[in-house]
Amino acid sequence: MTANPPQEEDATPAPTIKTNKASADKWGQQVIELGFCLVPSLLLRAQQRIGLNPTQLAVLLQLCDFWWDKERKPFPSKETLAQRLSLSERQVQRYIAELEQAGLVQRIERRSSNGGKLSNTYDLSGLVKRLQELEPEFREIEESAKAARKAVTKRGYKATPKPSVEAAR
Repeated sequence: MTANPPQEEDATPAPTIKTNKASADKWGQQVIELGFCLVPSLLLRAQQRIGLNPTQLAVLLQLCDFWWDKERKPFPSKETLAQRLSLSERQVQRYIAELEQAGLVQRIERRSSNGGKLSNTYDLSGLVKRLQELEPEFREIEESAKAARKAVTKRGYKATPKPSVEAAR
């Protein structure tokens, strides 16, 4: 979810959201005031498993930045995505087609009331579904690693205490 996103010609402003103080402390209040995007870490961790190259991931992250509400799918123009990614509009179109072929994105054509073409809407439910399918596997790996770390401490392992400043003198 983006809070206070920059105004773009093809974007309607997102609802204002009170930012978490920890985020403002970490990134700086002025930075956070320009907006933020919530994406699951699993998308980054599972990039290789999903088969995403770095540019495909960047396109997905850009689409996520426009996805503010579950019920309102993002609809940035190819021109906006191209500017943000330093790609041509045609390259953006190809990457989105690849994401669509992989079942992660679905393009939905939009038309104005007079029949003119508008920017596509992008349905990311395929990406959501794929991450939900991978979640149990990644959770199991994470819990196994946590259990292994815990087992090390249970087997009588004691960390060597760091020498105090006074002992070093």
